[in-house]
Amino acid sequence: MNDWQKKSPLDWETYVNKRVKVAAEEKNEYEGWVLTVDPVSASVVLADFPENEPVSILVVLGHAVQEVNIMQDADDDTKARLSRIFEPEESKAYSPEELDKRKNDLKKWLETNHIPVTEQGESGRTLCVAGVLTIDPPYSPEECSSSNEIILSRVQ
Repeated sequence: MNDWQKKSPLDWETYVNKRVKVAAEEKNEYEGWVLTVDPVSASVVLADFPENEPVSILVVLGHAVQEVNIMQDADDDTKARLSRIFEPEESKAYSPEELDKRKNDLKKWLETNHIPVTEQGESGRTLCVAGVLTIDPPYSPEECSSSNEIILSRVQ
């Protein structure tokens, strides 16, 4: 077990959001922004933002890491870019008007198909379908929840 693997998760956390140079076995060197360090394997997940190219992700396995040197702290812009790397692309912000339209369109469609639907919550933002399924904003299939899996799969 090398020195890197002997560190604690609190030690590894100090490397997150830092630009580092990782010296690995066989004289390999890797450079990038630390997204995270796996607490079980001590593997380092590096991200890089090459110009005019998609984000590059590299995992350096913990057993191969010999030394990690911090080169630079991330500024606020870089921290924001790092935190958004694994966000789903469809996670778009809807205006209150767009959310109302989506809710009303869905409610109208359900009522047209004779499916009982009510509005729940203080502001009436959650739709309740037949008393067994709820749909939260932004009213997409991922926002459906129910303890009845059959109904959930049919509505989604």
